Amino acid sequence: MKHSATFSDLATGPQARAVRPLPEPALTYFPDVRSAPSDRDLTAGAAPTSPSAAMVDDEPHIPVLLDRCVELLAPALTRTSTDGSGATLVDATLGAGGHSERFLTQFPALRLIGLDRDPDALQIAGDRLARFGDRVTLVRTRYDGIAAAVAESNCAATGVDAILFDLGVSSMQLDRVERGFAYSVDAPLDMRMDSGSDLTAAQVLNTYDEKALARVLRVYGEEKFAGRIAAQIVRRRANTPFSTTGELVELLYQAIPAPARRTGGHPAKRTFQALRIEVNAELESLRLAIPAALEVLRPHGRIAVMAYQSLEDRIVKTEFAAATASRTPPGLPVELPGHGPRFVALTRGAERADAEEIERNPRSAPVRLRALEKVGGQ
Repeated sequence: MKHSATFSDLATGPQARAVRPLPEPALTYFPDVRSAPSDRDLTAGAAPTSPSAAMVDDEPHIPVLLDRCVELLAPALTRTSTDGSGATLVDATLGAGGHSERFLTQFPALRLIGLDRDPDALQIAGDRLARFGDRVTLVRTRYDGIAAAVAESNCAATGVDAILFDLGVSSMQLDRVERGFAYSVDAPLDMRMDSGSDLTAAQVLNTYDEKALARVLRVYGEEKFAGRIAAQIVRRRANTPFSTTGELVELLYQAIPAPARRTGGHPAKRTFQALRIEVNAELESLRLAIPAALEVLRPHGRIAVMAYQSLEDRIVKTEFAAATASRTPPGLPVELPGHGPRFVALTRGAERADAEEIERNPRSAPVRLRALEKVGGQ
């Protein structure tokens, strides 16, 4: 296995703080929110680094829509040989390597470039994929660094054959509660996908002004009580800065009216989503990543993208619509030579998981899968 120059030493970082269940006041507000194992585990059997490093069950993580992703991308990977000889797949959201492992196993000559900004994910995936040796190159980067990663892997001239995106927060990040992504346990307000990044959720809560906080919650969390929540955050931090997820959960109980807390899922989910997106610049990265990914595909190459919430899917849908549109100026009676669509759609709109998949893998319930193929000669 090869590590790119951008996949530097995987520092484990400072010792994780002890994680405790939510304080009793918060449990009173949210009686269904208690310390419990997650049903999503990306550790692929890897042991936690400490007792508090992960909250997992004994079942291995099931990659979302795995069979369908293989079905969609396989034609691009097997054009030369059924074993994937000469083909390159970019897993732009490597995580713990579940999707990549399946592709490398099914196509025993396939080459993989795996991208992830999270050093913990790269460590776990590296261990999982070590048996594939030099067929695997891991790169520590955000997925909008895909062009540079492909260039470093000497594929810039020819392009790559297939690209897979599995967007959003990974189950591994949710399960490792000291990362601060989950609202079901009290943990440091971190939420960084890359532990080397500067901005944390605590800094957002403690330093953004009220207007900026309200914008983050409204735009990234689609939270209709964004103004009320932001105002209470500013008032509370004037006396005591925020440091843990439990403190934020308690404030959300106070800020969100009781009728609204009883509908639409957990009352904290929109605020936590908004903070995570802001801390990691997820949507900005995605807006850059999709066009860059389309550019590095070779003719007849394919791309599949799985999104889990409307903000992500809206960006993917917009970029895919532009890629499949004619480039002939409007009003002309015929399409100009060389101005046809650069891509064709492989899915009719967004595909969803069926009932059987959702039963087997609940994480697949919100997924929206879209896929394209690059037109030959372009």
